[in-house]
Amino acid sequence: MAEVFAELLAEVVQTEHVPLDSHFFDDLGADSLVMAHFCARVRKRPDLPSASMKDIYKNPTVRGLAKELAAIAPAPAGPPTPPPQAAPAPPGSTARFVLCGALQLLFFLGYSYLMTLVLLRGYRWVSGASGPVESYERAVVFGCANFAGLCALPIVAKWLLIGRWTAREFPVWSLAYLRFWVVKALVLTSPMALFVGSPVYVLYLRALGAKVGKHVTILSRRVPVCADLLTIGAGTVIRKEAFLLCYRAHAGQIQTGPVTIGRDVFIGERTVLDIRTSIGDGAQLGHASALHSGTAVPSGQHWHGSPAQRTDIDYVTVEATPCGTLRRLAYGMGGPLKACLVAVPLGMAVTEWLLGRARTLAGGHDTGPEAVTSAAFYAEGLILSLALFAGLLVLGPLLLFTVPRLLNLALRTGRVYPLYGFHYSLHRAIERMTNAKFYLWLFGDSSYIVHYLQALGYDLSRVEQTGSNFGVGVQQENPFLSSVGSGTMVADGLSVINSEVSATSFRLGRTSIGKSSFLGNHIAYPPGGRTGDNCLLATKVMVPLDGPVREGTGLLGSPSFEIPRTVERDTRFDHLRTGDGLRRSLSAKNRYNLRTMGVVLAIRWLHFFVITLLSLATVGRYDAVGQLMEVVLMLSMMVFTALYYVLVERCMTRFKPLQPKVCSIYDPYFWHHERLWKVPYAHLQVLNGTPFKNLLWRLLGVRIGRRVFDDGCDLSERTLASIGDDCTLNIGCAIQCHSQEDGTFKSDHSSVGAGCTVGVGALVHYGVTMGDGATLAADSFLMKGEEVPRGARWGGNPAAELRGGPQQVAPRTGPAATLAASAGRQVLAKQPAVGGAAVAEGAPR
Repeated sequence: MAEVFAELLAEVVQTEHVPLDSHFFDDLGADSLVMAHFCARVRKRPDLPSASMKDIYKNPTVRGLAKELAAIAPAPAGPPTPPPQAAPAPPGSTARFVLCGALQLLFFLGYSYLMTLVLLRGYRWVSGASGPVESYERAVVFGCANFAGLCALPIVAKWLLIGRWTAREFPVWSLAYLRFWVVKALVLTSPMALFVGSPVYVLYLRALGAKVGKHVTILSRRVPVCADLLTIGAGTVIRKEAFLLCYRAHAGQIQTGPVTIGRDVFIGERTVLDIRTSIGDGAQLGHASALHSGTAVPSGQHWHGSPAQRTDIDYVTVEATPCGTLRRLAYGMGGPLKACLVAVPLGMAVTEWLLGRARTLAGGHDTGPEAVTSAAFYAEGLILSLALFAGLLVLGPLLLFTVPRLLNLALRTGRVYPLYGFHYSLHRAIERMTNAKFYLWLFGDSSYIVHYLQALGYDLSRVEQTGSNFGVGVQQENPFLSSVGSGTMVADGLSVINSEVSATSFRLGRTSIGKSSFLGNHIAYPPGGRTGDNCLLATKVMVPLDGPVREGTGLLGSPSFEIPRTVERDTRFDHLRTGDGLRRSLSAKNRYNLRTMGVVLAIRWLHFFVITLLSLATVGRYDAVGQLMEVVLMLSMMVFTALYYVLVERCMTRFKPLQPKVCSIYDPYFWHHERLWKVPYAHLQVLNGTPFKNLLWRLLGVRIGRRVFDDGCDLSERTLASIGDDCTLNIGCAIQCHSQEDGTFKSDHSSVGAGCTVGVGALVHYGVTMGDGATLAADSFLMKGEEVPRGARWGGNPAAELRGGPQQVAPRTGPAATLAASAGRQVLAKQPAVGGAAVAEGAPR
């Protein structure tokens, strides 16, 4: 077997002979992309056992790899039996696809008209008050009524359109899916989503049908849509960005299923719990981990990884403090009361003042549709938009650099505070304020992000400027407790965790990242992370919390394992990172980044200017015509925003597709590519689960097939991605056709074949090919250069072939099912059922 491996590897690295004991990376100069191609060739040989990238890193010689694979999977004596493959999904119906989109548009128009009617009449009623006291009283009444109505609407719609969610499946674009989508849209846009982390949010989930015990803390904004299938025991803690949706999309079907969580459970940040999973009482699931469908964590055990496995790490080390029901009730009611008594009246007062100032600045001319042809109308819009936009740029940073710093004076590192008190409120306020996305978007991927983060409170030691020290997607809980060493570069998606949380208390701690390191995309870095200087943390890696401090090495996977810190291919541009070469390149990049900041600010202001004009065109009309105009205005804003940013991005690329590239970050091509990441794309998320998102992807240059179901996929390089007919893309997944490792940038095409499924939170890297009908499980990381065979099932971080055939939605049997059902019964036995008798989880209904 070793000789066959050597022959295949020689073909890949284009050499005549590969010694059996030569090191793949140190001796042959290969990298992960080259070895991924080698693994693909091995998998195409039915007489050889399958090799994964984890096997490659664990056994970096031909002899060692052959010995390891022979021990795990000895060659069969007879003809090889191909692994079971998933049956390809049948082609969808184009007529049903179009009809569903039309009905979704009608729902949007109807809902917009209803909201417009309520807001206009409420605003007119409040504006008609005879004095400031009466105006405030009316604003409070209107705010309370509006808030209650918006909170109740999703609950009423859910019970009327769905009733009680059960474990089932139905095709996308069907009438059953339309009802699902309507309820999902209302649930996700409810104002209650703003109160995540508050006990009142738990009450909202109970009203939706979830079975949630006492003293549960939920910090994740990922609202469980099929709430009836969610069971959470008392005293459980669920941290940020955890997915507990109780549904998934698979092969053109929406599959709903139970998620059962016991008492006193801890679920870490950036975790995914697929349908039909359970966690027993007192168990823990670490950060950056996933439970695949059918997995049950026994009571009292600690698991982590993707897919999760047993560990001895304790993720809850904070002492308990008194935190009773009265404290939780007071804190929970405080949020809605502040919204109704302060936020709504203040918002209406500011709106009225802005409208009055706009008329004054324009010389007293009336606004409305009859004035759109006058110069004064456009002067009014110009002055108002410039004033608001400039105010945001100037006053925003002043607020962010002062108020959180003052609030932080009352917090102490290492001290244990009870939840839902004064200090918890300060902690949450600092987190919300210092994670303003606009300024990260503006300064990220440039030298100026360093100064912005330092002004926020980051400790960046002696900064070694690279021009790309941080991307545009960095977030933290407390910047004053975040340290990053000199010379470290961070890609997008870093989440710095600065607190440890239990069911009753929290404790702040300093989180330090070593110097001369590189952090890839989508990493959650907790306090106490065991990485030191000169480390490479790969994309979606789990930061280790045990063992020795890792230095001078690379880490990949979840749970992580060591890989080479760098390879020969990545050192070709090192001469540009020091000395005169760095000074010249950095100066040129800084000038380009300044121009980019000016360009993108002008682009954002022009968009804001047009939106201001559209808004002013309908001001002052409260009759039926005015109401219809407001609905048309809302639709026009959405259409204009989408087409405007499509045009912006296409102009930046000169209407040409991107080309695969390997270059230095100081190459002007990279600066041009970086500029594309500054184009806003948040408006795309509004179209999740609708046919209209596919249309926008095509306009942006994505080679996308027919009837693709996109529930929330992120495509960073649109013209390098290819998606086949009837693909299913789940919420939180990404197709990222680039990678940056230290000072080297790499990009390539990635292709997802027809009928493929990409799971919740999964990431497809560059140079990847997924064959028709293939499946990538939830929270998986499909590494660069991988080739997934037709109909295969892959999963894990890094992803590899999953044995045992395709996942089914049928009820489970055996020990795992027994444990899940037992956990569900235990949870329900210790808390009252919501909305009627409890139903055993894991069974069809």
